[in-house]
Amino acid sequence: MNFGPQHPAAHGVLRLILELDGEVVVRADPHVGLLHRGTEKLLEQKNYLQGLPYFDRLDYVSMMAYEHTYSLGVENLLSLPVDQTSQWVRVLFLEVTRILNHLMAVTTHALDVGALTPFLWGFEEREKLMEFYERVSGARMHAAYIRPGGVTSLPDPTLLADIQTFVLGFPHRINEIEEMLSANRIWKQRLVDVGVVTLEQAKLWGFSGPMLRGSSWAWDLRVAQGYETYPEINFSVPVGLNGDCYDRYLVRVEEMRQSCLIIQECLTRLALPTGVTSYGRPDSLMMEDLIEHFKFYTSGWWINPGSAIYTQTEAPKGEFGVYLVSDGNKPWRCRLRAPGFIHLSALDSMAVDHMIADVVTIIGTQDIVFGEIDR
Repeated sequence: MNFGPQHPAAHGVLRLILELDGEVVVRADPHVGLLHRGTEKLLEQKNYLQGLPYFDRLDYVSMMAYEHTYSLGVENLLSLPVDQTSQWVRVLFLEVTRILNHLMAVTTHALDVGALTPFLWGFEEREKLMEFYERVSGARMHAAYIRPGGVTSLPDPTLLADIQTFVLGFPHRINEIEEMLSANRIWKQRLVDVGVVTLEQAKLWGFSGPMLRGSSWAWDLRVAQGYETYPEINFSVPVGLNGDCYDRYLVRVEEMRQSCLIIQECLTRLALPTGVTSYGRPDSLMMEDLIEHFKFYTSGWWINPGSAIYTQTEAPKGEFGVYLVSDGNKPWRCRLRAPGFIHLSALDSMAVDHMIADVVTIIGTQDIVFGEIDR
């Protein structure tokens, strides 16, 4: 039986070939390729700054998280320092992005299973977060805000005050969503003991993020390989017990609460320089400076050919990695490790011996987005 690519519960242009014994799945074969844009190949034709907007379009629910990983990779190749103010701003918006992602994951998962109301509540909150994106970068989705060397501009105090108001009220909305779902008999019947992944299986399959933490291992790159200002922040890493769809749902819900705490810490620690609103070269009327500026923005940074680095971060869906090999002023190779691709590859093992309706639940709990899978 064909499942997708037009099915609304396929979470993108996924085509599944399901082999069935009645209503029971014997084999699930994912077919990808319907969205392919050749992102990795395109990045070989762009200089390092021109390539950055492609990362917004990989996971179009977690835009800044992906451009951040790429920016870190370029900074590591260049040994380019980032000032602490920019680091705090980055962490602030990385956690805004995590909430954006998990709201989409949890509420569309609920919609797949048959609960409409959390979707409406969650998207009302997402709209506020998208407005924060737009106010800081000028774009609701494809922000290109976190760039090698820092951020494009610092948020104004009014925006920070509005983010503070949001994180103080948002936990109440999480409670409302949980009140409707977490103890709901139908929700638990659809999720508990469905798509069980043991810790050994999760490690063998290369799982990361909530998919791994749902199987009881508190592995989080923000803690294990602290980057930016995460080592200075105290927060908890939620884990599940059984490795089923219900545990992965609970992990994402608790991660949203922890993100609120991290954002509050960022707002407390963020001391914006007086009179400074953006980074960049100072204005100059000298022709030589303008020529240099033009040359830099057309050719970009020069990195010794053959220099290579792998950079990974704890993106909302799991470990997102960027392997960069330099060819001078552009990548010779840019290989992307997309967590959704790894998780989708285990769908067959997770779905066997479950019903057709359970496949929808499992796809929802994997939180897949095809921009990164079918890159």
